[in-house]
Amino acid sequence: MIQKERLAKDFEAMARLTDVGDGINRLAFTDADWAGRQYIVDRMIDAGLTVEADGFGNVIGYKAGKNPDLPVVMVGSHTDSVPNGGNYDGVVGVLSAIEAVRSMTEDNVEHDHTIAVVDFMCEESSRFGAATLGSKAMRGELTLDDLHRLVDKKGISIYEALQSRNLNPDGIETMEYTRPVKAFTEIHIEQGKVLEHEQKKIGIVTGIAAAERFYVTIRGNADHSGATPMKLRHDALCGASKIILGIEEIASIQEEPPVVGTVGVVEVIPGAMNVIPGAVKLGVDIRSISKVARDSVVTLIKEFIDVICEKRGLSYTIEPIAQDHPVAMHPAMIREIEGAVKAVDVEYMTMPSGAGHDAMHWADVVPTGMIFIPCREGISHNPAEFADMADIITGAKVLDTVLRKLSLETTKLV
Repeated sequence: MIQKERLAKDFEAMARLTDVGDGINRLAFTDADWAGRQYIVDRMIDAGLTVEADGFGNVIGYKAGKNPDLPVVMVGSHTDSVPNGGNYDGVVGVLSAIEAVRSMTEDNVEHDHTIAVVDFMCEESSRFGAATLGSKAMRGELTLDDLHRLVDKKGISIYEALQSRNLNPDGIETMEYTRPVKAFTEIHIEQGKVLEHEQKKIGIVTGIAAAERFYVTIRGNADHSGATPMKLRHDALCGASKIILGIEEIASIQEEPPVVGTVGVVEVIPGAMNVIPGAVKLGVDIRSISKVARDSVVTLIKEFIDVICEKRGLSYTIEPIAQDHPVAMHPAMIREIEGAVKAVDVEYMTMPSGAGHDAMHWADVVPTGMIFIPCREGISHNPAEFADMADIITGAKVLDTVLRKLSLETTKLV
């Protein structure tokens, strides 16, 4: 049985493992992240799991099944955070998975397949600009060039971050998880308002949107703000402002399937009040449940950037960061989750995920499913992020039911 007090204690403990600042600050590979991951390792061991970590820092705890030769049933999420984030994004998935395993053990549930609980490394893009890196490492989708190319605001590369934690960046291209996997399941807060608005306790995810991300650096002339007439200026920030508004307008035009566009990074150089901005670096995120729609919007945006820069006498470069692919959840997994929700007897709905998740990197190789629970007012990536413990318990019960079924050899996902 899922134990509310035990699960609540875990959330309270994780909330204390953070760097200074508002909300939760557990950026990937920082001391706070490492403390959080150690807490997860300790809880896995307490739950009777055999724990290992790969060369990228992904933590995997195994609950052995009766037949160790069968593919594993994988479940998990992440515990790193954005700056000034919340205590539920990702953490719900990891702690609920551990609690489900504890519940199965206490109820003496026999299962054929081994269950693998994963705390994925570096899911958030906040530090290095690219998301779900731990999942990509396990799927063999990262290269040594990626580890050197992706750097944080201090110029520290992923390669250097891995070295600082005595991990194995040089082995990245042989780090793919090779054990056969029967299914992957992830439970997560919705990070939106739909479930709360519709008064549903569970969302069964039908598909996951994916982002294309890139940096745009616009270059003009960093001239004196007082001595340069308006008609002789090549102001990179004014050009960047036009581009930001253009991205908003272009993404808004695509209504069905919808595309969203965000400029979340603006770096102005030299950043002095008496100097015309000579360069501006923009971090652009374009995402959709449809790759065709997203790619069309990206093409229009790049054409718009070219037009604006030519008109204003500016130059620009575009640096790719990531291009993930939208995925659909497996119909058999949707049915299994739906059956579990009915068994728990709560209201639910099917829905797409506008946010990316670790699950998206498993969907092309194994039957994959996702479970959403509500978060208050849809707020996430924010200190005000909150999920009611009653909803967390409901989600954990659904996950527990799903894992008990999936871990039986007689359950076929077709």
